[in-house]
Amino acid sequence: MSARIRLTFLFVIFAFSFYGCKTQKQETQIISPEVDLIQRIIPERADHFVVEIILSDTVDWFELESKADKIVLRGNNGVSVASALYYYLTEYCHCQITWNGTNLNLPEELPVIPEKVRKDSPYEYRYYLNYCTFNYTMSWWDWDRWEKEIDWMALHGINMPLAITGEESVWDEVYRSYGFTDEDLDPFFSGPAYFGWFWMGNLDGWGGPLPKSWKESHRDLQKKIVQRERELGMKTVLPAFTGHVPASFKKYFPNARLKQTNWGNDFEDTYILDADDPLFAEIGMKFLEVQREIYGTDHLYSADTFNENEPPSDDPQYLSELSAKVFEGMKSADPEAVWVMQGWLFYSHRDFWKAPQIQGLLGAVPNDRMIILDLAAEIEPVWKRTEAFYGKEWIWCMLHNFGGNISLFGRIENVAEHPAEALNDSTSGQLKGIGLTMEAIEQTPVLYELMTDNTWRDTPIDLTEWLKKYIRNRYGNNSSDMEKAWDILVQTVYNGQVIRDGAESIIVSRPTFEGYRRWARTKLNYAPEDLLPAWDSFVEVIPEFGASDGFQYDLVDLTRQILANYALPVQQQIAMAYKSNDKDKFAQYSREFLELIADLDRLLATRKDFLLGPWIADARSWGTTPDEKALYEQNARDLITLWGGADNRLHEYSNRQWSGLLSDFYRPRWEHFFSEVSNNWGSFDQEAFDDQMKQWEWNWVTSQKEFPIQASGSPTGVTEELYHKYRDRIAPLTKTLPVINYNY
Repeated sequence: MSARIRLTFLFVIFAFSFYGCKTQKQETQIISPEVDLIQRIIPERADHFVVEIILSDTVDWFELESKADKIVLRGNNGVSVASALYYYLTEYCHCQITWNGTNLNLPEELPVIPEKVRKDSPYEYRYYLNYCTFNYTMSWWDWDRWEKEIDWMALHGINMPLAITGEESVWDEVYRSYGFTDEDLDPFFSGPAYFGWFWMGNLDGWGGPLPKSWKESHRDLQKKIVQRERELGMKTVLPAFTGHVPASFKKYFPNARLKQTNWGNDFEDTYILDADDPLFAEIGMKFLEVQREIYGTDHLYSADTFNENEPPSDDPQYLSELSAKVFEGMKSADPEAVWVMQGWLFYSHRDFWKAPQIQGLLGAVPNDRMIILDLAAEIEPVWKRTEAFYGKEWIWCMLHNFGGNISLFGRIENVAEHPAEALNDSTSGQLKGIGLTMEAIEQTPVLYELMTDNTWRDTPIDLTEWLKKYIRNRYGNNSSDMEKAWDILVQTVYNGQVIRDGAESIIVSRPTFEGYRRWARTKLNYAPEDLLPAWDSFVEVIPEFGASDGFQYDLVDLTRQILANYALPVQQQIAMAYKSNDKDKFAQYSREFLELIADLDRLLATRKDFLLGPWIADARSWGTTPDEKALYEQNARDLITLWGGADNRLHEYSNRQWSGLLSDFYRPRWEHFFSEVSNNWGSFDQEAFDDQMKQWEWNWVTSQKEFPIQASGSPTGVTEELYHKYRDRIAPLTKTLPVINYNY
């Protein structure tokens, strides 16, 4: 009997013994991770599936077929089997699982597969996550939420996740082994909402000091995360040392060669240990050894030496020597180490990173020991101007979301076509994978379903046909009205032209008469009135699809976008009224603007996806004392408003259109603005108002308050009400919008 047949036989017997035959041994039967996943996803139907794992050295593959009254899910690892399950659910049962709406209404009789289906992935790596995702979305996740996400990853074919939870615990152990104390480390570790930038060496201490209880709890959480990911066949990407050390480092190593850097002057300087210093290799090795002891390793290490900070020299030889030392530090602790590098620096600081500098940085590492993430390939494919990263293995990634902002946006046609085009391009070098590297998740589900659908194909996706399937799976049926609506969405919000990322609403801006501010960029890539026919179609089909979870989310999200866009022409009417000294018009449109914010808040309250309350409550849940709960709430409030201190240039970068935030933060700011303008009519001082508002904002950040954690109201009922209230107002006022000089 061949190994293939033996393994298949064993798994079939396992499945039968688990699902059908009650024996003495059943009580001690170990449930495989794949079967466990099926039970979590479709518990009432799990016994209709049989799992077969057949180990192979080829790229990932899966098969599925009907045998007797069972559906056989066969693959070379857990991710492949989970992907087979999702393929069956989407293709045969017309179901869907997303962060924002799930349809698992399986037919009473599970469909039979007419003939065996096999899918092979052309991509060795399917990468997932960005350092920023761990904060803009995941700051407060517990194991229950992580377990759901790992299931989602497996179902969608992810096999190479970034795994950096609990890193602060490793660093704590490393530095304490050198004698560092709480006094030394408290100014070093950031608060939990800022780990992404702490890990990348951009800031120290902000939002801290970090309690011991956090380090211990997240050490345990990371153990669960990496164990589950590996059980399913994923290879985790763990962090490596890039030189970032505490300011107190010089106290213990006075002769260490340290460089001071600053990430935009909004935070204290950070310190980078020179790679030439012998301590660099020593500490790097110790970090990886401690990390391996706690979390194990899959030999993949993330290291970004100059994230949004320019190197001190543009000499290619200097850059080559530096990267050689970083890699040697990895190899000294793990001879099988592979360096995984985000390619963001080549996009964000392209004026510095020209061909000689990029070649210098990359050239010192063997081609098969480094993987480059083309982090925003759907925006600007860096591989095309670097000869496919000069021979290195690389991954085509979709970045899409910045800061966790909620905006309908995306380059949907690029996502459908460009991965396969790159795969089949003779100049794409060692393209080995695709990836999702968004700064935040739990939004715009269509883009992520589409991107992950590239996993098991090597040809471009026919977007028109794909969307028909997406509509049926999401809403429970096909609809010509929905097909027309989605065609409009493709041509408007998802056309990916003109702007880099999603436009924001003027509502989330620090109040002004101007039509935009730095992180409240209101420029759209479509005429706002062009979106209205899609709204018409969604409202029209409420009787047919109103009970669908995915439809409810999309209905609320589209309504949110239309009303958020409408805020700009209303705000500009206010500005024109002030300029023309028309107090009556100023009062009229000010009232309308505040009413619009209140209506938006009420709309968003109907979906838990758009509530502030869970973000705050989840943050506080990690605290073991009142002081810890207060600290975590402050972290949570700060990140999505000021980002840092009162004068921080990043204020509003991570703004959210959430119920609770609209009513408790954005609306009161505009009320203050209208009051100040009215009280100082003709002599209003914007700069003085901004200074006053900064203190009000900081007071909000440092306050405490409970917000609803459950949705209230009817998504369809509130939408219909607002549709009838606003539909006929929008186009006439939008067409009066003055030309705005978008200086960004």
